[in-house]
Amino acid sequence: MSEEVTMVIDDAKDGMESVVAFLVKEYQKLRAGKASPEMLDSLKVECYGAMMPINQVANINSPDPKQIIVQPWDKSMLAPLEKAIRNANLGFNPVNNGEVLRILVPALTEERRKEIVKKARQDAEQAKVSIRSVRKTANDMSKDLKSSGVSEDEIKKMEDKIQELTTDFTKKIDKILEVKEAEIMTV
Repeated sequence: MSEEVTMVIDDAKDGMESVVAFLVKEYQKLRAGKASPEMLDSLKVECYGAMMPINQVANINSPDPKQIIVQPWDKSMLAPLEKAIRNANLGFNPVNNGEVLRILVPALTEERRKEIVKKARQDAEQAKVSIRSVRKTANDMSKDLKSSGVSEDEIKKMEDKIQELTTDFTKKIDKILEVKEAEIMTV
């Protein structure tokens, strides 16, 4: 294979890997019945007049599967952190003891579990759409290579390889979704 063909295939593979990595990161934010510091990753808190990610103003950890501890580096940030967590609509009610915020993570109801699974499926479908978009971009590049003198046989092999990558990454997304659904539905 020519260098241009290899480069297009590598770019497609890199793009598909980044889609899967993004999906995994999104799934870490989904609540699966146990407390996880990642649940608060998307929160922003007002700190000294600027909005900052919560993990830049506090240490967040989960000592056990039922609670999250948020320990601000500056104790004056306790009230803004508490307010941000309450307003985030995550269903958490932080307890402020003057040192740290203690968040008891309530058990999920069956209905809530089904809603989370639905969200996980939507995220997986969006990832598959992104994979197909990467495939389309790579196939468009193959048409450009054809006009620049790469043989039709090599273009055909490249398109087959790109389709093979698309199929593999789609299966990988399905596997990740299956594992996440099982994790969410386990009581």
